[in-house]
Amino acid sequence: MRANPSSQSPTDVVVVGAGLIGLVTAWRAACAGLSVTVVAEHLDGAASTVAAGMLTPATEASFGEEALMRFGILSRDRYPAFVAELEEESGVSAGYRAEGTLQVAFDSDDMARLGHLSELRARLGLTTERLTGRECRRLEPMLAPSVRGGYLAAEDHSVDPRALLGALRAAAERRGAVGVRDRVRRLVVEDGRARGVVLDSGGEISAGQVVLAAGVATPAVEGVPEGVVPPLRPVKGQLLRLRMAEGEPPIVARTVRGLVKGSPVYLVPRGTGEIVLGATQEEQGFDTRLTAGGLWEVLRDAHELVPGVSELEVAETCVGLRPGSPDNEPLLGPTAVPGLHLAAGHFRHGVLFTPATGDAMAEALTTGALPDYARRFAATRVADRIPAGAAGGGPIEGGEQDQWT
Repeated sequence: MRANPSSQSPTDVVVVGAGLIGLVTAWRAACAGLSVTVVAEHLDGAASTVAAGMLTPATEASFGEEALMRFGILSRDRYPAFVAELEEESGVSAGYRAEGTLQVAFDSDDMARLGHLSELRARLGLTTERLTGRECRRLEPMLAPSVRGGYLAAEDHSVDPRALLGALRAAAERRGAVGVRDRVRRLVVEDGRARGVVLDSGGEISAGQVVLAAGVATPAVEGVPEGVVPPLRPVKGQLLRLRMAEGEPPIVARTVRGLVKGSPVYLVPRGTGEIVLGATQEEQGFDTRLTAGGLWEVLRDAHELVPGVSELEVAETCVGLRPGSPDNEPLLGPTAVPGLHLAAGHFRHGVLFTPATGDAMAEALTTGALPDYARRFAATRVADRIPAGAAGGGPIEGGEQDQWT
């Protein structure tokens, strides 16, 4: 149904962005009794649909990221109850899988690198089981004979981000959230406080609070005082979606993450029979081109671990831009401008952090402050480190106005 946003009644919250982070913020805010309007060019959350959906703090643990991983563990542990509530409210499957994750090593050097992280995983309270190559192949028979060994992380699960987006959108709609398909050109600031947004179409939406949750495009909203929104760098990821032949069992039964001569690769099975294979990590600015080299790199490493991938049909190729903050940690909650919040900068972990981010943003929007577990990621923490003019911007690209209902 068409609507003129300028004719809408004021709303409690405007969320700019309709990816996983924007939609979970909208749903949780609506659950808390707030009226919510979501504004984005792609109300289907185009960027989030590229993600693999791994919920894997144990197999992603890295030295120097302990606080980030603790947030990831908290969010991962909320997933079962989060998905159950979401599916009940939306009537839509979120594509959650709980078969665990197998992390494998191609050679002895890769195995040594995985073993080096054991102490860190233990310190974080993450449980993994070390396996020989033979034990890995017993779990995943299609692994190459050369696989040296690995670790089973039984509590590292996965979710289908496309299904999760659909469930979040349906749940937000049922709670009364309204979606507007348009570009946000400018933040409205009056008397030092955020009061709404101006759309590229010329309409304006008045709101008590505004949440910028548009991924790498978050800093592009005009009218935000300088230094309030940190720059977000796009980190390119190329991946493939592969399809099994009809009637054939999946080539892997659980998420398989691997190291091949130090290079990471993953295979994530879907309930639909597809396998998500990825991903590159490229500092190439806003370049969204698919490249032969990037896809070859992913296929090469996957073939070393699971040779059978070479026989699968390519169902889709994808490129996404991960939003990296200056310190690679999320930017959450109130900013220096009253009424303006951020929910951005989740980098590689947007899917994993979805439940915890939604809860944290709902608390910030209703009480004015983040909960204790999220305060490390306060949006104001990096303001003093932003170079003058670094957060510049233009409009968030978009299309025509449209409503969900």
